[in-house]
Amino acid sequence: MQRIPSLFIAHSPLGGRGVFTAALIPEGALLEVCPAIIMPGEQREFIDQTALYDYYFIWGENDEQCAIALGYGSLYNHSFEPNAEYRADFESLTLDFYALRDIGAGEEITVNYNGDPDNRDELWFNARKLGGG
Repeated sequence: MQRIPSLFIAHSPLGGRGVFTAALIPEGALLEVCPAIIMPGEQREFIDQTALYDYYFIWGENDEQCAIALGYGSLYNHSFEPNAEYRADFESLTLDFYALRDIGAGEEITVNYNGDPDNRDELWFNARKLGGG
């Protein structure tokens, strides 16, 4: 697992825990490479009945599997105005997180759970804006 040293976990205004940075992160920087535990799609119905429901990613070239990201990967909170994005590396079995813009010290790092930073499709929960909006 690779992670820039300024990242830390703290209470999030979005609810629960979130990932923050103690130092400026420049646009385009690789934040973290998270190894992923890959599970067959048939197991999703069982995972959906556990506390892992809110922590897994859809996985595979055709979204036929699911994955739990290790490291901080499953703790990045959602925003429809994210400052980071994740990219699945199917060959290396990792989720790689990158800064979409400069991220200031003390700022929470967020991703769009829909995968595409510009995707505004409804989520399975009521998403709030960073800062409690």
